[in-house]
Amino acid sequence: MAGDISTDYDAVVVGAGFSGLAAALSLHDAGAKVAVVEARDRVGGRVETHDLGGGAWIDLGGTWAGPMQERVLAMARRFDVGLFEQYAEGKNVLDLGGKLRPYSGTIPRVGLGPLLDMGRLQLSLGRAAKRVDPDQPWNAPNAEYLDAITLADWLRNHHYGEVATALLAIAGRTTWGAEPREISMLYVLSYIASSGGLAALLDTEGGNQHWRFQGGAARVAEGMAAALPDGSVRLEQPVDSITTEAGAVTLTGQGSDGTWELRASRVIVALPSPLRSRITFNPSLSPTAAAGSSGWRMGNLTKCFAIYDEPFWRKDGFTGEALTDAAPNGLTFDVSPPDASCGILVGFAGGDDARTLESTDAAGRRELVLGGFARLYGERAAKPEGWVERAWAAQEWSAGGPVAVAPPGALMFSQNGLREPADRIHWAGTETSALRAGFIDGAIRSGERAAAEVLAFTQS
Repeated sequence: MAGDISTDYDAVVVGAGFSGLAAALSLHDAGAKVAVVEARDRVGGRVETHDLGGGAWIDLGGTWAGPMQERVLAMARRFDVGLFEQYAEGKNVLDLGGKLRPYSGTIPRVGLGPLLDMGRLQLSLGRAAKRVDPDQPWNAPNAEYLDAITLADWLRNHHYGEVATALLAIAGRTTWGAEPREISMLYVLSYIASSGGLAALLDTEGGNQHWRFQGGAARVAEGMAAALPDGSVRLEQPVDSITTEAGAVTLTGQGSDGTWELRASRVIVALPSPLRSRITFNPSLSPTAAAGSSGWRMGNLTKCFAIYDEPFWRKDGFTGEALTDAAPNGLTFDVSPPDASCGILVGFAGGDDARTLESTDAAGRRELVLGGFARLYGERAAKPEGWVERAWAAQEWSAGGPVAVAPPGALMFSQNGLREPADRIHWAGTETSALRAGFIDGAIRSGERAAAEVLAFTQS
């Protein structure tokens, strides 16, 4: 493959997250000469594993995979990264309105009225999501109306009760890092459809939280990067500008070793759509392409980990999974290693809860979250042996997480600009995937799709 003028590479990929690595790997497997430039000092993007020693680890970002996520499962097999099931033996806990409710199975004990309301909400969301094609959500029936209202508006308009509304809000803060008032209803329905339905989106057993990766999810990204030729992945090289001219694209930036420049036939920008605006494009992007990042913003999510000598809650008959409105950690999971050599609880704080933690000093954050853990699992939970937290909004090259979200109006405005190539520039990133958007699997799918676009142009 070759461009119209001399180039260093057939393609340069911007970003060494899962989408960028998947794009580079697909291109390399097809015989293309490819380079990856990454602003961080590591690969993986919003997936990062922190080694605790002694065979224990925590996933600071993306963590799980589900049975419908074929592409990430295939990558795990290719790079010999084992899977094990998320611990789910025992009772979950619902902490709502000042009352703790342990329960088994998938349905909490909330009384007949709220239970019926929750069923009605799940049925309505499922039916509405089936009418939205996640590949082109803007073509859905009533798309303009759905994109003009928020999830909170939709819940009020359908007169759902406090319990059902509160549960969906807690789940949404973890899923999107945003409050119901902040996100477009069309975006919500498209996300549910992309995930394979509400049950697949939220469930542990059989859902998108079914498996964890042995040694951490970042091991898959590291395997992908290692499969590329030596020197292909260039860390600590953020891109400042992308200049398109006849037959070539030139990328420039200020890296750890000074100014750098690369020339390629094509480029794949594998970043969350809101971060595209950090790059100067010459010439400026067309209105359609520029709309791809307009209005979208990063969610806000903080993950807090407490490490204990053992997963003591298991002896008390608990799974470690809980939903609570009484603490900034609205959702908890047991993320202990598979041999239970230590116990690890993670608390997710998203949306307003994450902003509450942001406004608190380190000691205050720890006290708030551990107080929530103690409420759920007893006073022993307030005294961990170790503590780690990751505020994704404070990460320079992520600016938030777990995903980019669309406020009202953003999805209809951006439309094809999310992933339609702009001359020699192609777009990737989990948010651009029609299937499993927001997940590691969606990131891989988006990178493979962008690589296929590049190959179709350069081989024609």
